[in-house]
This record gives sequence, structure tokens and C-alpha cells, in this order.
Amino acid sequence: MFQLLWILLIGFVLGVLAKLILRGPQSIPWWLTMLLGAGGALLGNAVSGWIGVRHTSGIDWIRHFLQIGFAVALVAFVAPVWAKSHPRR
Repeated sequence: MFQLLWILLIGFVLGVLAKLILRGPQSIPWWLTMLLGAGGALLGNAVSGWIGVRHTSGIDWIRHFLQIGFAVALVAFVAPVWAKSHPRR
């Protein structure tokens, strides 16, 4: 249970960072921001393991940059789709 909370917390942090990196407003709800950040973390971990840089001696900077990069890509792709399908009232 604690691991799920940790994943959601990291997902929220990565999602917020992704929204800050992107230009302009992203009108997506906080729960979607958290899920996209968690998805970015999962994809970043998978790719870093695939290229062999997941576990290094020290801080895994490449893995963290990949996680943020995937979170940015997911938010950049999903935010316009969400805005089209959920117009503001």
C-alpha cells in the first residue's frame, strides 16, 4: 500500500514539473496530471533499464531525465486531446 502512495506522489511531482516545463496552460485535472506523471516514471524506468542505465553508482540522472521527458511528452500529447473532449463551460 505504501508503494502505491509513493508512486502516486512521485507521479504528481513529475506531472507538475512537466506542466511547468511546457508552455501555455494545460487544462487537465490534477488526477490526470498525477497519472501522466506516473506513466512518465514507468516509461522512463523501462527505457533506462533497456539501455542499461537504470542502476548506477550514485544518482541515476539519466533515468530521472528520461522520466521527466516522458512525463512532458505524455502531458503535451494528452492535454490538447483532453481540452477538445472536455470544453470549458
